[in-house]
Amino acid sequence: MKFLFVHQNMPGQYREMIQWLADQGEHEIVFLTQRNDVKLPGVSTATYKSHHQPAADAYGLSKDWEAAAGNGIGAALAARQLEARDGFKPDIIIGHTGWGELTFMKEVWPDVPIIGFFEYFYRTTGGLVGFDPENPPGEHAGFFAHARNTVPFANIDVVDLGHSPTYWQRDRFPKSFHDKIYVSHDGIRTDRLQPDAKASIGLGRLPKPLSRDDEVITYIARNMERARGFHVMMRALPKILSDRPNARILMIGGNETSYGRESTHPAGLRGEMEDELGDSVDWSRVHFLGRVPYGDLCKIIRISRCHIYLTMPFVLSWSLLESMSMQATVVAADVEPVREAVTHNETGMLVDFFDPDALANQVVDVLANPGAYAHLGPNARAHVVETYDFLTRCMPEHARQINALLPASKQLKI
Repeated sequence: MKFLFVHQNMPGQYREMIQWLADQGEHEIVFLTQRNDVKLPGVSTATYKSHHQPAADAYGLSKDWEAAAGNGIGAALAARQLEARDGFKPDIIIGHTGWGELTFMKEVWPDVPIIGFFEYFYRTTGGLVGFDPENPPGEHAGFFAHARNTVPFANIDVVDLGHSPTYWQRDRFPKSFHDKIYVSHDGIRTDRLQPDAKASIGLGRLPKPLSRDDEVITYIARNMERARGFHVMMRALPKILSDRPNARILMIGGNETSYGRESTHPAGLRGEMEDELGDSVDWSRVHFLGRVPYGDLCKIIRISRCHIYLTMPFVLSWSLLESMSMQATVVAADVEPVREAVTHNETGMLVDFFDPDALANQVVDVLANPGAYAHLGPNARAHVVETYDFLTRCMPEHARQINALLPASKQLKI
């Protein structure tokens, strides 16, 4: 079968699916993207450039759509070239709707089915906007939120089928979308992401590697930002470190802002929080590791005694489910998308996002009374294996949905 994947940031949510298809050895797979620095075995990469970028002073309410239209035309023209130059016409197109790349694909191939990834629908309640009282929405926030949804509104009729990884994400969209969107996670490789009691990792300024013998607390986010509760995590540090004198905090993530308001501090939110906390924290036991290679990330999770996952109501991070697969003892924010994956006192502990003291107290208790929480890690792994495993749960569902759009002669073997 001939697959065309479309995502500006290859491989995006399709990392595991593409590898699974390539391993079958019987498909032609082309990935259309803006990146030219990613090579995947068994996958041909085709690049496209945006056909138009909005000016810096473009009208704010239409700026996102203007950028999306430029991406859509650029991707469509590149698709035409694929057929004209290489004779490639896909049997199915699978891609992300958020940046407009799929918007004009039916103008190129009107008879080719499309599955579109619907990730997030912007509203002024129930999500990022208006959640944090330290960052109240402006009087025009509702206008901007609704304007950003122009792209999914333009794409829901373009695609033959939509896809969302969680029910919370699907339910952010209008009810009129729901019948067209199936829910299945991208998938976690639980066969690879298993606990390892012998794991260890060295840090440059420590004389010996850290292991499960050490009292390690972990926090992971793509970027250390408010949307992922970095400010709450930092405010919990004084009590955690005071009550647990042997604990070390390993913080993984970049110092940028992906979502929401940026800090005005010259050193970003990390610098802002370091100034706020001052000498109330023993900084010698806090390790900011930046972004680390994936193999090291897994080692760090495996040595963790307590893994902290904080987020405002937003897209659930892969890192939470991967940590659960590796049997981490998780303390997480009690918000709706997290509750879809974590059940309090069964697969993790949930705390009020806005209460750093409650977070600190819960982490301290997990470390002080490990026997009382010994059930969480095994239960978390069992839940992820049952619900989010790529090979046994997620890819079979994706394959069923793909097959429903194709003739019998072209269907995937499940």
